Amino acid sequence: MKKRSILLASGVAATAAVLWLLLRPSAGDRLTLETAPAVRIAIRNSVTATGTVEPVTEVEVGTQVSGIIDKLYADYNDVVKAGQLIAEMDKVTLQAELESAQAELAASETEYEYQLKNYTRTRTLHEKELVSEAEYDQALYLYEKAHNAYRQSQASIVKVKRNLGYATITSPIDGVVISRAVEEGQTVAAGFETPTLFTIANDLTQMQVVADVDEADIGQVADGQRVEFTVDAYPDDTFAGTVEQVRLEATTESSVVTYEVVITAHNPELKLKPGLTANVTVYTLEKEDALAVPTKALRFVPDKELLAGLDMTLTPAAGTPELGQREIWVRNGRTLEARMVTTGAASGDKTEVTGQLAEGEEVVTGLAIAEPSVRPAAAERSPFMPGPPGSNNKKK
Repeated sequence: MKKRSILLASGVAATAAVLWLLLRPSAGDRLTLETAPAVRIAIRNSVTATGTVEPVTEVEVGTQVSGIIDKLYADYNDVVKAGQLIAEMDKVTLQAELESAQAELAASETEYEYQLKNYTRTRTLHEKELVSEAEYDQALYLYEKAHNAYRQSQASIVKVKRNLGYATITSPIDGVVISRAVEEGQTVAAGFETPTLFTIANDLTQMQVVADVDEADIGQVADGQRVEFTVDAYPDDTFAGTVEQVRLEATTESSVVTYEVVITAHNPELKLKPGLTANVTVYTLEKEDALAVPTKALRFVPDKELLAGLDMTLTPAAGTPELGQREIWVRNGRTLEARMVTTGAASGDKTEVTGQLAEGEEVVTGLAIAEPSVRPAAAERSPFMPGPPGSNNKKK
């Protein structure tokens, strides 16, 4: 057992020795300097979100009186003008209420005029001390009571006339009917809230997208930023828009906090329809023709000993670095020159820089070891290693 363990350990050691012989670097292996040119690129950072296409102006038309829908004069997709008749309610009951209020007004007016004459006559007699104080007070009381009843009747008839006017429903704006919620003969009740009869959009050539932006991204979004979005109805079309408003009210759903961003969009071809889901891209940063270098060039720190082996010399940067500046190394022949730059926006693996750097200059991004040459070592194979298939390991 002990002998087997010794043999096994010897085999492992021999295998390791063979692998080292096969993979060890040769004398020709050397370091190489990795460089990349400073180039000008377009930097675009964006935030993605999902939203809903909506009309810019949308009005829900309802009625403030209860009753039966008598006539409808507008339907889905109809173009209407402000003040145009779009529905009428049954006016029989409301007309009866108006006639009753008019009769009450006439009666109260007659009573008021009578009590006014009676009070005027009693007051004259009272001034001549021909009637008692009780008779005068009674006449004054009846006059004031009749006066108040007459004013109440006047107010009531105004209310009844207004309710009768509500039975004639007109469009409040120019627009297109995008929703009709009632049918002729249907009874609507306006006891607690105004029932919606129609929904009218003002101008479908001007739409907006209300997008829900995550709280982690909302800090980058601002008014005026350019937006592109697509809708599933037209997958090959890309629509353009502009951030109009970043609303401050937060919405929390399933522990996710989002903010509504309103995006205006032109819709001259009327492709965008209310309710479509939009996949939104908000460009939070756009820079054209920005000078950029690989980001790893900003992390390169030269090693004098390693660079001496490459016959490279270092030239430090001139002057004192300003606050916020970083050192970057530029290859100039056999010399590495330090330049001071200020970093800006990042895009992918490149970062914008400004300062002591020109387009096309080679910046150093790192050091790399050239591929090692593998020497054949078949003659040095361990006697403990089995030979390749088909070979004869026996000595002749």
